[in-house]
Amino acid sequence: MLSTLRAGLARGIERSSARMGRFYTKSLIMIFLVSGIPGLITGALVYEIAGGRMENELLQMHYKQIEQRSKIIDDQLGNLELLLSHWAFDNKFGSELQEMDFVRSFEKTIDLTKTLIAMQGSNAMVKQAELYVSRENSVLFNPEYGVLGEDSASRVYEPLLRGPAETFWTQWAFDAQRPNDKDLALVHRIPGGSLQPYGVLAFRFNSDKFADLLKTMTPYNDGETLLMQTTGDLYVSANGSAYDSPFAVALREKVESDGRTNGSFFLDWKGATYTVSFGSLSRIADEWIYVSAAPISNITSPVVTISKVIISVSLAVLIVAAALAWLASHRIYSPVRRLVTLFGETGNGQGREDEFALIERRWLSLHEESLELNTKLAKQLPQIKESFLHQLLQGYLYAYSEEDLLRRMEQLKWELTDRSLIVFYIQLIGIGAQEARFREGDEGLVTFAAVNMIGELADRRFEQSSTVNFHDLTAGLLAVVPNGEDYKASLQSFGEELTQSINQILNLRIAVAVSRPIARVSDVPLAYERAKQAAGYRNFANVNQIIDMDEVDSNGDAPEELRYPFTLERELIQALRTGREREAEELLESFLAALSCEGAKEYEVQQGMLHLLGNVQHAIMVSGIHPGRLFKGENLYEELSQIREPRRMLAWFRRKVLLPFQTELASRSDAQVKRMIEQAMIYLQENYMADISLDNCAEHAGCNPFFLSKAFKQVTGKNFIDYLTELRTDKAKELLRDTELRINEVAERVGYQHSYFNRIFKKMEGMTPSRYRELSRHG
Repeated sequence: MLSTLRAGLARGIERSSARMGRFYTKSLIMIFLVSGIPGLITGALVYEIAGGRMENELLQMHYKQIEQRSKIIDDQLGNLELLLSHWAFDNKFGSELQEMDFVRSFEKTIDLTKTLIAMQGSNAMVKQAELYVSRENSVLFNPEYGVLGEDSASRVYEPLLRGPAETFWTQWAFDAQRPNDKDLALVHRIPGGSLQPYGVLAFRFNSDKFADLLKTMTPYNDGETLLMQTTGDLYVSANGSAYDSPFAVALREKVESDGRTNGSFFLDWKGATYTVSFGSLSRIADEWIYVSAAPISNITSPVVTISKVIISVSLAVLIVAAALAWLASHRIYSPVRRLVTLFGETGNGQGREDEFALIERRWLSLHEESLELNTKLAKQLPQIKESFLHQLLQGYLYAYSEEDLLRRMEQLKWELTDRSLIVFYIQLIGIGAQEARFREGDEGLVTFAAVNMIGELADRRFEQSSTVNFHDLTAGLLAVVPNGEDYKASLQSFGEELTQSINQILNLRIAVAVSRPIARVSDVPLAYERAKQAAGYRNFANVNQIIDMDEVDSNGDAPEELRYPFTLERELIQALRTGREREAEELLESFLAALSCEGAKEYEVQQGMLHLLGNVQHAIMVSGIHPGRLFKGENLYEELSQIREPRRMLAWFRRKVLLPFQTELASRSDAQVKRMIEQAMIYLQENYMADISLDNCAEHAGCNPFFLSKAFKQVTGKNFIDYLTELRTDKAKELLRDTELRINEVAERVGYQHSYFNRIFKKMEGMTPSRYRELSRHG
């Protein structure tokens, strides 16, 4: 076939030479040489280099790569150790945990669970974060609270409290029923730095993800990576091979016989040659050894294969080069025809000029399309600018350096030389008020209109500005002011003009928080967050406010008068428990009115309502109702924290909290029983200071003591004596806070003997009455 191709090629060259002349023949030979010979030379050189010097260079590169990746793994493990040590010294894991009643102190228990969940989510390799507290009834958070039996505590967790190291790595069986199933774990005893620790914090790692981390040291499908302690107590394999597997044993013996702390060597194993790199990782009070083995063929085979392919292709090209060169002579104008085809036209045989005229016409058409696309891009630039600013304010661009952010700002036409940035946080107020023009559900429309007004006014006041619509009655504004100029008057004028426009056009009030000048773009998210927090210091009244960040910072640590209406809260919860629906709604309205009295700050009202929500949910749980089922898994705290208007808060609380609880409670107890329990509770509130018993309370309610005790538990969720004790304790707390009565006088006023009162109060509140009075006076 090759001889036939050569004969045909010779005849074609002779016919073409006869028509085109000697120049065509020389060009044909030149094309033949250029297309064939360089490929052969390149293939031979690549093959020679790959077989010698390049192979050694690749091996050295592989060694360095393994060493660099081991440092990355070392840094990741070190970060995990620092993270766990940081938490171990946190006050949450102090010595008070050993004596804490985790059931009564459920808020502290929930906080510990949330902290462990946050620790667990801090690193993808952490499968589980656990807290073990050793005491008479040992406690385990994993991350939820639980009590361990003596067998599980002594066999699994107590050994972790012994040994010289405060922080250490281990492979440990955390399930006493499965002693052979061991997890890699990082353990730190608590309290941090204590000579007599009472518990441990532990990170249990996901075996698969830890193996994936080791696999990064060998970027090939074949091979093995091992990580082990010098003592042999800890061993991890990226491929899951056992400690005593033949290949693992061979690698360990070779490393031990080498005598160095790090290095590399070749290992022949079952007909294959492996390049092995090893080194040490310094961990807490221990030394680890890593070993990475990869077949040498995986490193050099790509280069060798490519060089062989180049040679093979070059030989094939050499055979057909003459034919391709001959065909090229007959298609000298093929680029022009391809260009015409690319433009979507077919040749019409009218000559070269017509083809170039067609190309020119199509080029002009494409040019016009390009101008149109540029115009559309210019129209989209404001949306792109707003999207970038939204991400910047929210802190989503934290990974960008200051130089990257400056470059992005310049691309979006911001001029920041000798200029500073000012961040505004703007909040619309009063959408739920009676005199407002808008109602619930119009938040997006109102915010859109306000953002347009903000943008127009800012363009007139500042040389550069941009607004961000958050669609929830809030907006952000980023403005540029020249350095060295007095900008205070300009900011004040802008705030007054914006306030007047919002008041007149939208009939809403406005709160504006303004940051200090910012020199760095990377500081914009922090300034925005501080401005947003400063808006929480606004007076809760429906009035216009421009918040001075300097005043907020200077008054941020000043003590404030406690405004929380404890009495109304207690009456509201009692009305809810006894099914007095109308009274509960009136008490809720009174509670919010007392909380948002003159001078109240937004954050105070929000925190107060959130505190009330927590206590109502506690009352719901005490009544035997599961809040998750009652509220269908909704995050009520998040929903309530987003509401900033008193009327909207009131309507939300009635719809989301009171109504579901009242409906559920009505289905669980009839009206007659509730009225009887209500009478009993009123009797207790009026006579708590006297010597009250279940018998005389039942006599007052007109029933027998057994029925009263059962009904009391059914309606209120508490035993009779527990309710009376809590009532007396709450009254005692009020007297301790608000009066100067002596402790024995307080005890008498709530129906207790002095010595018994101290024991009961400390059991209920975790502190003595005098200590409670001291804390409440200085809180």
